[in-house]
Amino acid sequence: MKKIIFTDLDGTLLDHSNYSFEAALPALQLIKEKNIPLIICSSKTRKEIELYRKKLYNLHPFISENGGGIFIPKGYFESRDKGIEFKVEEEGAYNVFRLGARYSDLRKAIGELRAEGFNVKGFGDMTVEEVSVMTGLSIDEAEMATERDFDEPFIFVGAIHELPLLIDAIKKKMLNYTQGHFHHILGNSDKGKAVAILTDLYGKEYGEITTIAVGDSPNDIPMLERVDYPVIVQKHDGKYDRQIHIPSLIKADGIGPDGWNQAVLKLLL
Repeated sequence: MKKIIFTDLDGTLLDHSNYSFEAALPALQLIKEKNIPLIICSSKTRKEIELYRKKLYNLHPFISENGGGIFIPKGYFESRDKGIEFKVEEEGAYNVFRLGARYSDLRKAIGELRAEGFNVKGFGDMTVEEVSVMTGLSIDEAEMATERDFDEPFIFVGAIHELPLLIDAIKKKMLNYTQGHFHHILGNSDKGKAVAILTDLYGKEYGEITTIAVGDSPNDIPMLERVDYPVIVQKHDGKYDRQIHIPSLIKADGIGPDGWNQAVLKLLL
């Protein structure tokens, strides 16, 4: 039976502080030896994910900006990614499924939320230098993080009891909210919908498959709900996110890439 692995990046495969995946190298090597597709499914942009695909020597499809876009290398599924319900666009070396909202609509919504009295500031309101300082990314990577298509990360300065009011205001605009390392405003897309599409395509390609997903934050919940083996790693404080409650959830014994490595080895050996 063919195994497929979906993974978040920040705080999961990548260390929270230095964005390194070194602790996960043993499992990554085993994945390559077994020829298991490793699908990056992240809130990061296309350019950010492409950077890590190069570092990982990864040639598989990937999911950007919390499920906003699916990028499939041309010919990967021998044209079996054609003819599904979502519009497929050719973009360079990829066939792209665009599931998310237009970025211009998300930027407009951020402005409207400020006008309504919410103290919010999106990546689009910040300089590259500000994004770099806030995220710990290099200037080059921070610039990649600001080149967005489907999802706007933002910071919210307000009392805890105001957050449900903010979420309600977002939903009234027919948009959605999720949370990773930042707050996010997005359209009618999430990681789970994108994972379901790719799972269907892999099923057509290989027949019976087994799916694994690894994450650490609430924005990973839709992804984790769609797979056979949902895994969460410990956050940088050694705790698991309290908002993640999924039947048969596997809690990795380790922080970030260390937990990722241990859990994946156990599932593959």
